[in-house]
Amino acid sequence: MDRNGITKKMIKAIIFDCFGVLAEDGWTPFKRKYIIHDSKLAKEVADLGKRTDKGMLDHEEMISEVAELAHVDPAILREAVGKKIPNEELFQYIKKELKPKYKIGLMSNANYDVVSELFTYDQASLFDATVMSFESRMVKPDPRMYKLMAERLGSELKESVFIDDQERYCMAAEEIGMSSILYTSPEQLKTELSDILKII
Repeated sequence: MDRNGITKKMIKAIIFDCFGVLAEDGWTPFKRKYIIHDSKLAKEVADLGKRTDKGMLDHEEMISEVAELAHVDPAILREAVGKKIPNEELFQYIKKELKPKYKIGLMSNANYDVVSELFTYDQASLFDATVMSFESRMVKPDPRMYKLMAERLGSELKESVFIDDQERYCMAAEEIGMSSILYTSPEQLKTELSDILKII
């Protein structure tokens, strides 16, 4: 993503999306634990996903077949994909590397208080400000939502970095002067954010 000419001294705030970034569905850690270590298995599971997307398998059939391939109880997989869990690796990164130096924000299209519902007290305490769609009556990519987030953090738009797993929300941030990172993994985020912040 375009960095908008932002330098280390100008950055004051780092804003995170919730779902897909700070909160993952259980499918992602399930894959990390049971699937991605085996490239053949990973391909077979990906093929099952494509067949499901095309309507060739229903959800329960997909659960059963993936569980059989991964040699786990289907109930374990069923429970995993049905819940949201905090991204522990990112929270540790925020706590150790980012919080001591930058304001931390959370902005999400959410119809409930995700901070109190999903995160521990220690995790929630890392946020200097939050903006949720249910309380702000705005949803991304409405530019007013981004501006409200910066205002609550006490930072200018150009002093803020926004992190989301949806490209259109990142583009909306850049259009109003923020820098952005399209999130794909903790490792990728650390690398790209370090390029902006020079914190390595």
